[in-house]
Amino acid sequence: MIRPDLLLKPTPKGLYCPPGDFYIDPVRGAVDRAVVTHGHADHARAGHAHVLATPETLAIMASRYGEGFAGATQPLEYGETVEINGVTVWLSPAGHVLGSAQVVVEWKGLRMVCTGDYKRRRDPTCRAFEPVPGTHVFISEATFGLPVFRHPDSDREIAKLLASVRASPDRTHLVGVYALGKAQRVIKLLREAGYHETLYIHGALEKLCRLYEEHGIDLGPLETATLDTSERGAQERFRGQIVLGPPASFHDRWGRRFPDPLPCFASGWMGVRQRAKQSGVELPLIISDHADWDELTDTVREVDPEELWITHGREDALVRWAELEGRKARPLRLVGYEEDAFE
Repeated sequence: MIRPDLLLKPTPKGLYCPPGDFYIDPVRGAVDRAVVTHGHADHARAGHAHVLATPETLAIMASRYGEGFAGATQPLEYGETVEINGVTVWLSPAGHVLGSAQVVVEWKGLRMVCTGDYKRRRDPTCRAFEPVPGTHVFISEATFGLPVFRHPDSDREIAKLLASVRASPDRTHLVGVYALGKAQRVIKLLREAGYHETLYIHGALEKLCRLYEEHGIDLGPLETATLDTSERGAQERFRGQIVLGPPASFHDRWGRRFPDPLPCFASGWMGVRQRAKQSGVELPLIISDHADWDELTDTVREVDPEELWITHGREDALVRWAELEGRKARPLRLVGYEEDAFE
């Protein structure tokens, strides 16, 4: 087998494929050809000459950056193959957000898989992660790559939110969610739990919620949480309601207008009590769009690669775990992927 770093190697701009002359999720500056795993801004940047991704990811990028976000785009469905300068590339579902994909790269008998961000939990808003058989080198994220991170069942966290709504009918539950992926997942989980009333959303979530619905994800009745300050008592209609918005929005004037707000935050980091306390979160909801420690290690065992590369996260702990298992592993230490931004 050829050396893996002849096919993919870490560079300051991101993971680079020399024979194919393309980058996977380039993070620094525009490149001629980019293969993008998903639509979060720390992986999907505008300005590249050519972008290859799933149709859903390209739609997300167009929604966020405008139709001219790249010189040219090439949609690639899951399982469909394309040749780039003699390198075979195809995409497999990653289970992170709508359209998220693992990038499978094959050349001279070597198969390498870059997961991008992924999770193994059920998510009604995107395709589930699918392990790629015959993987020689598995390049895994490690956002929650410490044994302390073991996320609870997401349905249980949603039940906790609904119990709080019932127990505090005079308060407005302000739920912090990231605009892409987390917002739509929490909304859909609430619907599955039997909450069919109108959900109020910050305007920053509106465009992406509409995009999800255009891709067949029914989110139920949604209204923009607009506060008309000229109307006396307008904020009272939000008493006892659930309002979803970007976490930062609840600390500005907009968030402070709601009656007796009860701040919540849906994040894997809410498993760290000190983080919740420092953020002023009264009801932490441990709902993550990344694999936790058990999911990371179970996935490596399931894929069973000849070599494990680890990136953007807690690399050292997962490298040590792999070594104790008798696996060959290395940290990539790529920079530019933000651990907090889109988990």
